[in-house]
Amino acid sequence: MAAWRFCFNFASILNTINKMAKKETQALKYSKETYMYWYESMQLQRKFEEKCGQLYGMQKIKGFCHLYIGQEACSSGAKSALIEGDKYITAYRDHGIPLALGTSPNAIMAELYGKITGASKGKGGSMHIFDKEVGFVGGHGIVGAQIPLGAGLAFAEKYKKTGNVSITYFGDGAVRQGALHEAFNMAMVWKLPAIFVVENNGYAMGTSVARTSNVTELYTIGEAYDMPSEPVDAMDVEAVHEAVSRAAARARAGEGPTFLEFRTYRYRGHSMSDPQKYRSKEEVETYKDRDPIEQVKSRILDNGLATQADLDAIDAKIKIQVQESVEFAEASPFPTPDEAYKDVYMQEDYPFVVE
Repeated sequence: MAAWRFCFNFASILNTINKMAKKETQALKYSKETYMYWYESMQLQRKFEEKCGQLYGMQKIKGFCHLYIGQEACSSGAKSALIEGDKYITAYRDHGIPLALGTSPNAIMAELYGKITGASKGKGGSMHIFDKEVGFVGGHGIVGAQIPLGAGLAFAEKYKKTGNVSITYFGDGAVRQGALHEAFNMAMVWKLPAIFVVENNGYAMGTSVARTSNVTELYTIGEAYDMPSEPVDAMDVEAVHEAVSRAAARARAGEGPTFLEFRTYRYRGHSMSDPQKYRSKEEVETYKDRDPIEQVKSRILDNGLATQADLDAIDAKIKIQVQESVEFAEASPFPTPDEAYKDVYMQEDYPFVVE
């Protein structure tokens, strides 16, 4: 009898556990495909950027180089929330977004090398990557300059009645630029289908937000223009996806722009030349405990969406992709001198171009 009761109790416990596990799986907000996209997309960005850091140390990549390590949810979460035809524009920390959109790692790595096969034909380097085919309207080097450009992109979509939106990324330092306030005002007056995103990683270069702004809850700046505004935990890709989805729905409904404060963190310096003396190692490690990739990985494994072996296979594929991008960049030629006169004007026979 005791043995029977033990078996019965064990079976009941096992059945309860199975029900709980099944309930937990059903409680996931999104499809398996979405979670797997997030994992692969963010992991590709992470491994690509880690390789860029290595190559910069080897002087294969030169000039300015700003890595996206830690901020991957900002790009992947937005991509899954938006649709084909929407436009993306950002500042000079611009490797991650085109990777999330589907730009070839080969084209981005070749651009970092300054090769003709690069996304901008070797003319832009790290800070000026463009890919029209995926709707990426570039990385821009002047702080805040892309904000009115993003409003202009939204104006064009509204004028053409495409139903598309623009999403404009900028750093917390750019919030103090006058161009932001001019763009916010006009975007609200004209109810443009725009999403403005400040990627608040805590530091404008090496200076904390608290030292440069009287307003540290940055999203509240949008409220001065009656613009719907909210903070977003951008270490969580689900939260990013949800916030961008809400903003896009308002924009497509003709209700105008939204301002989102993505509260994120970069594990590396502002650029590769940054000694990072303004923050402690303990602070960095605290944020790493909330790593966006590890969060998605846990949800995938805990809910049985994939096995560790499945994720290992994705990691192996990404490793090959990144290595192939390096080999592609190494083998590609530099631009010839005559390329300096190309892609300057839309009109190819513009009379003031002298070769």
